Amino acid sequence: MDILTILPLLGGIGMFLFGMDLMGSYLSKLAGSSLERILERFTTSKKKSIGYLKGWGLGTCVTGIIQSSAATTIMLIGFVNAGIMKLSQAIPVVMGANVGSTVTAQILRLGDLSSTSIALRLLKPSSFAPILVGLGAFILLFSKKKKVKNVAGILVGLGLLFYGMTIMEEVFAPLKEEMWFQNLFRSFENPLLGILIGLVVTAIIQSSSASVGILQALSATGTVTYATAVPIIIGQNLGKCMTVLLGSIGAGKEAKKVSASYLIFNLLGAVMFSVSIYLVYYTIGIPFFASTVNRGGIANLHLAFNLITSFILLPLTDKISDLTALLIGRTKADPEEQEFAKLDDLLLKTPTVALSQCSELFRHMEERIAENYHMAIACLQQYDDSVFDTLEKNEAFIDRCETDLLSYIIRVNRKRLPKSQRREAAEILNSVSDMERIGDYSISIAYLAREMHEAGTTFAPTGTKELTVISEATRQCLDILWEAFNNNDRQLAFQVEPLAEVINDMTERIKAHHLRRLSRKECSVESGAILYELLNGFERIAGHATNVALHVIGRNEKNRYFDEAHGHVSDVNREQYEQLFHEYKNQYLLPLSGS
Repeated sequence: MDILTILPLLGGIGMFLFGMDLMGSYLSKLAGSSLERILERFTTSKKKSIGYLKGWGLGTCVTGIIQSSAATTIMLIGFVNAGIMKLSQAIPVVMGANVGSTVTAQILRLGDLSSTSIALRLLKPSSFAPILVGLGAFILLFSKKKKVKNVAGILVGLGLLFYGMTIMEEVFAPLKEEMWFQNLFRSFENPLLGILIGLVVTAIIQSSSASVGILQALSATGTVTYATAVPIIIGQNLGKCMTVLLGSIGAGKEAKKVSASYLIFNLLGAVMFSVSIYLVYYTIGIPFFASTVNRGGIANLHLAFNLITSFILLPLTDKISDLTALLIGRTKADPEEQEFAKLDDLLLKTPTVALSQCSELFRHMEERIAENYHMAIACLQQYDDSVFDTLEKNEAFIDRCETDLLSYIIRVNRKRLPKSQRREAAEILNSVSDMERIGDYSISIAYLAREMHEAGTTFAPTGTKELTVISEATRQCLDILWEAFNNNDRQLAFQVEPLAEVINDMTERIKAHHLRRLSRKECSVESGAILYELLNGFERIAGHATNVALHVIGRNEKNRYFDEAHGHVSDVNREQYEQLFHEYKNQYLLPLSGS
């Protein structure tokens, strides 16, 4: 074998790996976000055993589509790290993922077909590979439909996969006559050496499906026996753990347990197979071990290893979970840190799930803001110094939410997302700063209540009544906003701006009433300064609520000329706006007339 032989071999391996990656990528695109959403919800059941089977089946199907057990397991690491699922839910999916990774080898066994029949010859990879590549490339160039292009990409990937296989077989074919090549493969009959070579090759190319495919190509030389293939396949199933172990670097302890369970599963499988097979082989013997193995035999060995191992170990899921907890150690969960762990970098590989995590953290941010607003208003009405620890803790959480969400959602937005989810990501991105400002003004109201308490400042009874009315109007404005945002309700979002305009008018009227009371010496200048700051807070809260509501409307507005950054809801439906404004005016502004 010289350099001119090695170059085509490298090209064949490269084409094979690229074809596999391309096929998996387009299969994933064709399935869309559903795979990620299914993996997010998957394995709940009243009966634990049914839950395990559902998880196993899901792992098998998802990996069968994306053709990478490592990719599926890294998704699971992200889910566990973010608290979406428990380790005991992830382990059955890991077991199923191993079985799903055997699909490629089963497809490649088509190379064993041989017949004088034209129909059967066309089914051979060397025959239909050019058809797949040519047809797929033609569709990719001329079709504009996304789904059709995804199907075409799958065809091209599959064709390149078979082209690479054919090239490797052609390079390996002359080697079957070489004595050194035959001796090399005989040396791999040594179980330890065979396992080692399978492990190393798979760890390097980071794909058991690819390394099994290369072994299938080598089987075309007629020098690969069952005695050689068995230890190599066992090693290949160990070598694929390298990708998962690397993927867990930087993850939390819970996520590391997923990668540890993946390693334990494959290690136990390797030990069980090695001990049982070689115990028989070295005692009573296995006659067919000396026989040469073809592509189909290798595919069956690969499938048998993963299928039998998963069936034996699936009932032991809880035991494997306990073992990984013993090895990695248990973690003391900090509830607040668990919230921010939702924004895990590993979830960026599944952007739809990452986006749902952003939405969930955003809702928790809303809850803290609402809690702070209610405590601040209660403090204004009846001062309570004990609430300030909670207020300040909530404020720190809200501030961190803004920083982390902005950074994370920008990275999510760069990923492949369906159109509706791109709008959702933009909505969160545009709204989070306004939400944080609502939190700032809410806690400012509490600090003003403390200032009044410490200075002994009070308002006239009519002034106190007016503050109660405007605080209630602002509370309703926020309640409508929360519901509109969380339910993506355009009609509810439409109600926020007219109510905010009424709150603006209320602030002007309350200021005028205060000046009248000041002239009658019913209020002090000091109370007036605090009143003006309070009114500014209510007005600003309503203004930021309007900005967020406009983003909700913009996400749902079919009129593409609607400007959610500078527009108003009255631009969409003036009549409805006037009607809502009139209703809120009667509810909140008119009662202030007699103050």
